[in-house]
Amino acid sequence: MEIKTDYSLKNLNTFGIEVRVKKYAEADSLESLSACLSEFSQMPKLILGGGSNILFTKDFDGLIIRMRLKGIELVHRDSSCVYVKAGAGEIWDDLVDYALNNNFGGLENLSLIPGTVGASPIQNIGAYGVEVKDVLHEVEGINLTTGKIEIYSNEACRFGYRNSLFKQELKNNFVVTSVTYRLSLEPKVNVSYEALKKELAASAEGEITIREVSEAVKRVRRSKLPDPGVLGNAGSFFKNPEIDKENFLELKAKHQDLTGYETPTGRIKIPAGYLIQKSGWKGRRLGNAGSYEKQALILVNYGGATGSEVLQLSSAIKESVYKEFGVHLETEVNII
Repeated sequence: MEIKTDYSLKNLNTFGIEVRVKKYAEADSLESLSACLSEFSQMPKLILGGGSNILFTKDFDGLIIRMRLKGIELVHRDSSCVYVKAGAGEIWDDLVDYALNNNFGGLENLSLIPGTVGASPIQNIGAYGVEVKDVLHEVEGINLTTGKIEIYSNEACRFGYRNSLFKQELKNNFVVTSVTYRLSLEPKVNVSYEALKKELAASAEGEITIREVSEAVKRVRRSKLPDPGVLGNAGSFFKNPEIDKENFLELKAKHQDLTGYETPTGRIKIPAGYLIQKSGWKGRRLGNAGSYEKQALILVNYGGATGSEVLQLSSAIKESVYKEFGVHLETEVNII
């Protein structure tokens, strides 16, 4: 395995932030990953996938390992579902394509999400009415303290909204090496998300297929999400906040166009993009960073922005939203 020193990460994070790392390596096998972890056991470490959910605010004085563990394998099939195992370094959308090409249902709503398979359980990625916890069977990886392989069931992952065990107790102490998903042989499409429902109503006829759902999701995403190759970004920068019903009704009385939906816990989830827009930030810039003109929830690098500039922008937005609505925004992006 080649170890690079003082390596630029500009092309390895979708924000396009110019930062450098002390040591950089790419792991394409369990053996090379284990050897690298052992050799640099005393050095701060960061595992990098697609770099699509991260904001670097400074150089990283440690080791960054980019996951290149590949492979998609059907490991079990029964009468109603299949179990598909994918390496942590697989591009997420390649896994979605694999499922679609085999008519395996469950991933279609998660089409075009950037990043790699390994990040999917950590973040509990989700979009258009579906989260990865709905289809995940188990996660396999290396415990950095013991050096041993561990396997976590869906329940053991303790999934929450953009959250999991791997962002809590196991943060910085576990490296995902593969993920197994339980996909349906008798797909039932989920078109509960309003924008998706409208898109399908305009384009699909008769019984809706998972392929049609995927294509509709892609059209909706492309219509409001900037291409990182043109405008550096990491997708949604903030989580959609959850508030209690009483608070929601108070806000609804003042802002009649505010929408929200009830979560399983009884709280109301409201759109962060709406709060940001109503606070006057949609399309606004602060230096070389700004809130995207088509979707306020997305912060973009207009060229040459530093991570500190983006972080400063996010802090200003949080402050404005709290002042206007009394609601705290939490970042979805991993800030380093």
